Parts: sequence; C-alpha cells; structure tokens
Amino acid sequence: MNEIIPIEVIQQKIFLLRGHKVMLDTDLADLYGVTVKRLNEQVKRNVNRFPQDFMFQLSEEENQSLRSHFATLKIGRGHHRKYLPYVFTEHGTIMLANVLNSPTSVQASIQVVRAFVKLRQILSTHKELAHKLIELERKIEDHDEEIHTIFEAIRQLMAPPEPNKKQIGFGR
Repeated sequence: MNEIIPIEVIQQKIFLLRGHKVMLDTDLADLYGVTVKRLNEQVKRNVNRFPQDFMFQLSEEENQSLRSHFATLKIGRGHHRKYLPYVFTEHGTIMLANVLNSPTSVQASIQVVRAFVKLRQILSTHKELAHKLIELERKIEDHDEEIHTIFEAIRQLMAPPEPNKKQIGFGR
C-alpha cells in the first residue's frame, strides 16, 4: 500500500470544511477500492457508528463550491450525482475502514491516518513558526524605536556647531 498510494497524494484530497479536515466519499471509495454506492450503503447500515463529528453531508452551496473549486463535475449523461456527497473526518475514515472490513480498506485506512497525522504535524510546525515570527516582530519594533533614537543622536552630533558670534559693542 505504501508504494501504491503515497501519503502526499492522500494529503491533497484532505481539505478544511466547517472547521474539520475531511475527505470526500468519492475519494475514500477510490482509496478503499469500493464504489461510492457500496461505501454509502455500508454507512447507512451502520449509521450509529458515524456521529456528526465523524461524517456529515455537504450542503448544496458547499457542493457547488467544491465543484467549481476542484472541477469535479463530469460532462455527459449518468455522470451527475443524485445525492449530495458525504465527507468524513479522520475518525470517520477509520470507522469507514472498519465497516468496509476488506484488506484493501484496512491498508488504505492506515495510509489515510498517516496522511492526517502528517498534515497535523505540518500545521503544528507552521503555528510554531508563526509564533516565533510574531515574537521577532515585537523585538524588532522595540529596536526600531531605539535605532531611531540613536540615529537622531548621530544626526545631532553630525550637525555643524553654531558659530559663536562675538557681540559687538558693550555687554550688559
């Protein structure tokens, strides 16, 4: 399975929707080696195993957005879906592999979980880098004021001194 479906390919099929990292039922059906119809039949037979945080159905707007964003709509008769697609979270993909219970689905689910974990690690790294960048910006802001003060002092030192003019006449 490692050679057949690289984790990077699976990562490209994971996207953020409603605050969850999810995969489409069509992508999972391809990975698990079943048809979308079979996948959805097994989900309906085991609906109690799929709470809302494991799986949810897309709204019409979300579906249209995905179609336009990913160009998933095929042209021709019989290529359109009658029902809105389902998406599965990381936990939903694991449960789906258990429900399908085939050697292919088990092996594919291992790769899917690895892809989710790797994605989580990447996001964590980006958060750490963003935090460090914010800290660096704060330090630079403080130094900017100090550097500005130093430049003002240097400008004052570089300015030619005003000549002392001797007053003509009697002083008071």
